[in-house]
Amino acid sequence: MTLGVLAVLAMLFVMFAGFWTDWLWYRSVKYSSVFTTTLWTKIGLFLSFGVVMAVAVGVNIWLAHRLRPPLSAMSMEQQSLDRYRMSIAPFKRWALIAITAVIGLIAGASASGEWRTWLQWVNGVPFGTKDPQFGMDVAFYAFDLPWYRFLLSFGFACAVLCLVAAALTHYLYGGLRLTSPGSRATAAATGHLSVLLGIFVSLKAIAYWLDRYGLAVKSSGLKSADNWTGLRYVDANAYLPAKTILFFIAAICAVLFFATLWRRTWQLPVIGFGLMVLSALLIGGLYPAIVQKFQVQPNEQAKEAPYIKQNIKATRDAYDIQDSEVTPYKGDYQPTGKADSQRLRDNADSTASMRLLDPNVVSPAFQQQQQVRGYYQFPSTLDVDRYKDKDGAEQDTVIGLRELNIAGIPERNWINDHFKYTHGYGAVAAKGTEATDGGGPKYTESDLPAKGQLGTYQQRVYYGEKTSQYSIVGGPQKELDYSDDSGEKSYSYQGKSGVNLANPVNRAAYAVAFGEPQILYSGAIGDGSRILYNRTPKERVESVAPWLTIDGDAYPAVIDGRIKWIVDAYTTSNGYPYASRTTLGDSTADSLTDGQRAVVAQQNQVNYIRNSVKATVDAYDGSVKLYQWDEKDPVLKTWMKAFPDTVEKKSAISPALKEHLRYPQDLFKVQRQLLTTYHVTDPGTFYTGSERWQIPNDPTTKSGNAVPPYYLSMKMPDQKNRAFSLTTTFTPNKRDNLGAFMAVDANATSGDYGRIRLLKLPSETPVPGPQLVQSKFNSDPVIANELNILKKFGDSEIEYGNLLTVPLDGGLLYVEPVYLRGANTNYPLLKKVLVSYGDNKPVLEDSLKDALDVVFGKKAPSTGTEQPPGGGDTAEPPSDQTVQEALADAQKAYEEGEKARAGGDWAGYGEAQKKLKAALDRAAKSSEKGGKPGS
Repeated sequence: MTLGVLAVLAMLFVMFAGFWTDWLWYRSVKYSSVFTTTLWTKIGLFLSFGVVMAVAVGVNIWLAHRLRPPLSAMSMEQQSLDRYRMSIAPFKRWALIAITAVIGLIAGASASGEWRTWLQWVNGVPFGTKDPQFGMDVAFYAFDLPWYRFLLSFGFACAVLCLVAAALTHYLYGGLRLTSPGSRATAAATGHLSVLLGIFVSLKAIAYWLDRYGLAVKSSGLKSADNWTGLRYVDANAYLPAKTILFFIAAICAVLFFATLWRRTWQLPVIGFGLMVLSALLIGGLYPAIVQKFQVQPNEQAKEAPYIKQNIKATRDAYDIQDSEVTPYKGDYQPTGKADSQRLRDNADSTASMRLLDPNVVSPAFQQQQQVRGYYQFPSTLDVDRYKDKDGAEQDTVIGLRELNIAGIPERNWINDHFKYTHGYGAVAAKGTEATDGGGPKYTESDLPAKGQLGTYQQRVYYGEKTSQYSIVGGPQKELDYSDDSGEKSYSYQGKSGVNLANPVNRAAYAVAFGEPQILYSGAIGDGSRILYNRTPKERVESVAPWLTIDGDAYPAVIDGRIKWIVDAYTTSNGYPYASRTTLGDSTADSLTDGQRAVVAQQNQVNYIRNSVKATVDAYDGSVKLYQWDEKDPVLKTWMKAFPDTVEKKSAISPALKEHLRYPQDLFKVQRQLLTTYHVTDPGTFYTGSERWQIPNDPTTKSGNAVPPYYLSMKMPDQKNRAFSLTTTFTPNKRDNLGAFMAVDANATSGDYGRIRLLKLPSETPVPGPQLVQSKFNSDPVIANELNILKKFGDSEIEYGNLLTVPLDGGLLYVEPVYLRGANTNYPLLKKVLVSYGDNKPVLEDSLKDALDVVFGKKAPSTGTEQPPGGGDTAEPPSDQTVQEALADAQKAYEEGEKARAGGDWAGYGEAQKKLKAALDRAAKSSEKGGKPGS
């Protein structure tokens, strides 16, 4: 008995520990209202629906027992069940309570999971837009219809359970007979079960009526669009009238079931139910198939045109791409003289600030040069932001925080892991457009403690993307602050973040919650000790705003003397009528997506999205701020009603913070995925799919994943000045030519913020896309030879940086940095720059300036006989006859391939590429024989 009581108490304390630690955490971040609102909503739904289900089932069991026939009327079949009745009789009250309690608990738990649906229904704000078929506000589909469907599903479950429970009880006590002669059911059982069946059929009638509105948010197949949503011709002209007819048939059938209370016969209800089933097959299934086959298919484009138009409009509105501008662009412009070339060269400098420092490549350089200690680390992909240089001009900057690396602690133990090594230290930043003479990052903020252009700020990083473990700070145990030449510096946390562990109840609760008994009795915990957990920016924002979808890339910024993590957050819906759906996980994936950068989605399938909230997380004290960014979004307004005082007004955003806000990448990736199809607004062209685009694969990797978008300061043809932009490219469907270039103004302080511009390339004059440009770089014999020579210095490896595309005076300028990772170093250095413009010969030079000068004819190309990286031994380029012949063959094959490409002869182009590869392989083999490092 004692062990049993202790076991129960232990289970209760485990449950209490989870609840109590959650409450303490929400209170520590000052979002306790989110915890209480969510908790009371779940409790209310649990009790309401649990009690309703339990009472409904219990009452029907009780009623069936009360309506049992007298024992004298029992048949032989029922007499055989007597032993079951006798065994149940002493416990029937407790059995009834147990059965209803279990059913009620299951129903209540299921209902509590619908707390988001309930809060949206109760607090729903109108969209101010009506659907074209029924004239209902979009809020009906986004907020009301999901709740009605939940109520309907709950009603069906309740009716079925009541029906089963009542039927079993009637059978057990003689109201139903399966094998006995004569009547199979008593009049009381017939009336009881018929009422339950009538309720079930009534719910089916309601389901038919709601299905009419459900057609507006139903996904179906259309060959020109994935995840097509909304009514089509067959829906409006066959399914919609069919659902209406079935509603009336079901309603009549329900009345017939209710009528058995007086008629005491199943004949009419069974006939009615059979008619309903037959009607569902003929009217709801066969008739729409006939309409589709004989009315729609012979002239599908004309029949579907009005519905395609509605789908296009709704989809563009739902994804905020309705104002995207498509402008024709020549794309293949060529200079006609020296003056023309000089103008292009001058404009190349003013059109874009080319970011040569690729944040996806240079993290190892940051790690090698600025890690300082093994227990620090930088993210594998750094971030791009804007900071002012010494002259006050805005500079594209690559930035990363020196975060704590728990795996790099010299000696791993509980004290070191959770008390001594608690935080990272400082930001490291480098110019995005420049590199040192050796090819490394040109730092504007570096060293430990960090110093540079960012000024004075709180450098300790207690909250970061890599900080997933808990730490206990502020107590008797001192922390390691940082180390320098004079030794280790100690520190004690001064912030107000975390939960106080001075209370023994709190310590016991966290010992249980974290499965770490040492928290309860360790002497390292005392007055002032605080536990920090939930320390990643995305995790904190998701916790305080569980109704938001979190962007995959949180990025740091130094603002007003603090390091702030900036997190973009979205409101989403899956109920926007006529708007086609997309899968967030798929549409936001690219060659850089990993577990750290994946979007945190509340619902993966959506057809409405807005970047409605900008959030910040302080890297020192972990404080979370939510700011209303989209002031028109009805979904955000709905959640702000449900959770008042959690989101601050847009006006509360400081100017210093606003300078670092940018257009979010995941929203941009969702929009570009939709724009592959929905850049077309003409229903006829949309139906044929002839203008459909695709997102090209990243040409600089072998992953086969989509090319990521790039932040870049540049100007589009209609812009007078450069703007911080997010850019990407499209290719025509199943082709490698360039189909379009897309850019959005990403500077939050700009009046054009969020404006999407699309440059559409001519289909009749093929313009190389990213894959073809990369192939052009790789197949050029001079470039290939230069890179082969470069790689031989110490068996180095070549790494390509981001392939940047910039519209320039009617043509397209491609720029790609080339990094060299030497055998004796584990980080890449910028050594060369590849540039291509139009049909000009691609060039490979030591700097962007030299490459632009060469590609526009301002200077001759370099000879390529420079000193090896690091000042090592030189190697003379191979010059024997075999190499020269191979290079000549390669040049000839390259020219044949370009001629075939220009003429659209892709088979000939493929053959030329094979010849080119064979010639380059011969040249490489001869190079290995004819020249070696140090020879």
